[in-house]
Amino acid sequence: MTLELKGVSKVVEGQTHIYPTDLTLEKGTMNVLLGPTLSGKTSLMRLMAGLDQPATGQIIWQGHDVTGQRVQDRRVAMVYQQFINYPSMSVYDNIASPMKLMGVDNSEIDRRVRETAELMRLTPMLDRKPLELSGGQQQRCALARALVKNAGLVLLDEPLANLDYKLREELRIEIPKIFEKSGSIFVYATTEPEEALLLGGNTATLWEGRVTQFGPTPEVYRQPVDATTARVFSDPPMNFLPITKTGTKLTFGDGQSTPVQGRLAEVPDGNYTAGFRPNHIEIGQHVPDAMSFTTRLTVTELTGSETFVHLDHHGERWVGLIHGVHNLALGEDLTVWLDPRHVYIFDERGKLVAPASYALAA
Repeated sequence: MTLELKGVSKVVEGQTHIYPTDLTLEKGTMNVLLGPTLSGKTSLMRLMAGLDQPATGQIIWQGHDVTGQRVQDRRVAMVYQQFINYPSMSVYDNIASPMKLMGVDNSEIDRRVRETAELMRLTPMLDRKPLELSGGQQQRCALARALVKNAGLVLLDEPLANLDYKLREELRIEIPKIFEKSGSIFVYATTEPEEALLLGGNTATLWEGRVTQFGPTPEVYRQPVDATTARVFSDPPMNFLPITKTGTKLTFGDGQSTPVQGRLAEVPDGNYTAGFRPNHIEIGQHVPDAMSFTTRLTVTELTGSETFVHLDHHGERWVGLIHGVHNLALGEDLTVWLDPRHVYIFDERGKLVAPASYALAA
């Protein structure tokens, strides 16, 4: 069982929302669509579901061309960020409603409703109406109604965005378990890189209507094919710095240099861009074998266990994520340290020419 997108695009009133896209999703896989708001995640899902028709290309489901087939005729379930339940029905009847429309036997309906309700921790609420539930319980009801259909394709469009932190964390753990049991193809849209890493499976990164990379989630995170993918798969976004390669030396923006190592030795001399994630910036003490940069602190954000520091490096804006709570004065000069092993190198077109050496060893 596979879902294939072959050259699929979406154009609305002359504007391209999805550029021609090739994508193959396999049975029993979790597939994350990761990108910022308006990157095309929902548009791509609607094409997969059959809610919208592509401007070009084909959608192949289980070897059959379903490009023009109605969504009602496909084995598809979809859950949106804004959950939808039938307010006049009980939770039990909400979950059962898709199966009743499909003509499933009553005893089988009851078995599947109670099994799914137990999985979603809704058993005590089966006789209640949705408006008697909390927001998290209502979203779980909507998820249960989608899962109970035994659909071959389950599309989840930022389904946890409106839930509180604790419930989001619980369901992020549960959803991969659910998909493993079902054998369906799951597609999960999110704006959060951390969520993609927690869900695992495969990730497609999206930027302005284009899929920039697709593959196993850890691989996409550790070895992004270009600077755009690296930016998408980093929260806060990856920091960048111009560099020059001359012989066996890399020279960074303000004169710092480090010996050329690994695959970079094969790269021609010239100008490149270094990229490094916020969690690889260190402050407060010298880090062995690391490069130091003088920056100015512009903003701090405390999360409780960590501190985000917004830095000005000769007009370039960087963000660092450092452990602990730090009492720092805005406007003060900060020396920050960066281990060269954590640096990605991109060419002038933004293509990756050398991944961070820690990524290759991971």
